[in-house]
Amino acid sequence: MKDQFDLVVVGHVDHGKSTVIGRLLADTGSLPDGKLEQVRAECARSAKPFEYAFLLDALKAEQSQGITIDTARSFFKSQKRHYIIIDAPGHIEFLKNMVTGAARAEGAILVIDAKEGVKENSRRHGYMLSLLGIKQVVVAVNKMDLAEYSQEVFDRIEDEYRAFLKKVGIVPAAVVPLAAFHGENLVTKSAKMPWYTGLSLLDQMDQFRKEAKAEFQDLRLPVQDVYKFTEEGDDRRIIAGRVETGYLKVGDEVSFFPSLKKAKIKTLEEFNRDSPESFGPGKSCGFTLEPEIYVRPGELMAKNGETAPKVGTRFKVNIFWMGRTPFQKGRKYKIKLHTAESPVWLEEIRSVLDASDLVAGKKDRVDQYEVGECVLEAYRPLAFDLSHDLAGTGRFVIVDGFEIAGGGIILEDLGSDQIQLQEHLKLREKLWDRSKIARERRERRLGHGSAFVLLTGPTGSPLGDLGRALEERLFEKGRSSYFLGAANAGLGLGADLGTQFSSGATEDRSEQVRRIGEVAHLFTDAGNLFITAIPELEPREVEILIALASPAPVYVIQWEKESLVEGVFTLDAGDTLEQKAEGVEKFLANQKHFVEWEI
Repeated sequence: MKDQFDLVVVGHVDHGKSTVIGRLLADTGSLPDGKLEQVRAECARSAKPFEYAFLLDALKAEQSQGITIDTARSFFKSQKRHYIIIDAPGHIEFLKNMVTGAARAEGAILVIDAKEGVKENSRRHGYMLSLLGIKQVVVAVNKMDLAEYSQEVFDRIEDEYRAFLKKVGIVPAAVVPLAAFHGENLVTKSAKMPWYTGLSLLDQMDQFRKEAKAEFQDLRLPVQDVYKFTEEGDDRRIIAGRVETGYLKVGDEVSFFPSLKKAKIKTLEEFNRDSPESFGPGKSCGFTLEPEIYVRPGELMAKNGETAPKVGTRFKVNIFWMGRTPFQKGRKYKIKLHTAESPVWLEEIRSVLDASDLVAGKKDRVDQYEVGECVLEAYRPLAFDLSHDLAGTGRFVIVDGFEIAGGGIILEDLGSDQIQLQEHLKLREKLWDRSKIARERRERRLGHGSAFVLLTGPTGSPLGDLGRALEERLFEKGRSSYFLGAANAGLGLGADLGTQFSSGATEDRSEQVRRIGEVAHLFTDAGNLFITAIPELEPREVEILIALASPAPVYVIQWEKESLVEGVFTLDAGDTLEQKAEGVEKFLANQKHFVEWEI
């Protein structure tokens, strides 16, 4: 079996990278039968000069018809290995596509036009490769025929670009002169450039080293989804994801991050197939756990006894910004890190680098096509690795609105402090327009202490019914209680965000939680018992709500142990709804903050 090698080809627009790919496909016999002749005939019929780049367009047309080749990844082979070539757009406006295309590449071909020389985008592409951790790079100086195969022209470009790449930490494996359209130095050595003593491009590509075999690295499996099938009495919870590194087999003891839940692999599952013995890198798979714990998409699974991933909300990063609107403090973005997503804020810009000339400076924002060394703060803890340890779980993209606007790598774990929340609370404390009637006076008038009661459990649990039943029981006992339902919160407080609490740490959800916390602060400051239900409540969200509702006590009521958080009171699965409400009422009555005042 030959190795498979993922290779990205980048270059400034019109520097000939599509011609390089097309000619490689043709000269290595990797095209479908008759495809080359078909494209030549089509060019002749339309009186259009033939270009090898047209081969990629033809294959893309076939893909759109669902016929043969997936041209997001073009395939060809050498005597040594199979290549998957990722053709990354070269125009400056398409750099964001290049980021996503190059993310899984193990090596790169960077194409430069011998006549035009090193362009600004050539430098940006070099920096992008460095940013993505791609160190194996061959520079192909193409269109040497237009420079009359001049060694002087080649040497000048090689010296200039090697000096640039050195600044970004890349030492190219080789710089190869090409005339791709004519096949010179592409697959075999060219007689037209006798002054060049190195290998052909294909032979040089065969010298690329495969990355350290992923199966020998520590296990990393980002959870993609959780499925539950109920037909024929099958009530298993099957967790699905893709093995990034390491091996997974039955009996492995594993942990999930950031929840820190532990379990053992009970079974491995594959759709419509017998259960395999193990799953290795690159394999999308399913599995069940013993015990059957509750985890959610976005968690990162690792094997006990191996190096654990980092967990935090704050990290130092290098980010390449591609959005038209600058990356700046005070705005909320979304980070996508393996399968995890979370709102994120730009906390600090430590330096900004123009990727075209590598001039660094201090700025208050990162503009389009600049690189920033920044500190980000996520809404909730994320599990990750530093990019130099495990690249696949140390890369991320930033979404601004509905577009990918930046991509980067994690350099350093800075912990889990909540800087954004702390700043908000400081400002609120400083500027709060306080009533002359203190909370304690209101509590004496009402005859009981104030509190914030949080009901949580899986989506679909009748938390709203429980909240209303509890509200009524407390009211009938003379307590000033109020239940804010999810629909009311959505239609009122969150009318601009959506009518329901979405699961996962979305931008809307983070703002919904913040608003609920502020309402809890108001209700409890007025001496009331404020009740609400938030499905899928996460530990960090509990911390946020406690901070926002302060100084009132917060009681988390957990639905039948099926929760992401450990509540102070867990409902009994065998109880009716009324019994559950009665149980919560009795629990609250025994809390020191809740006892009736002596009037």
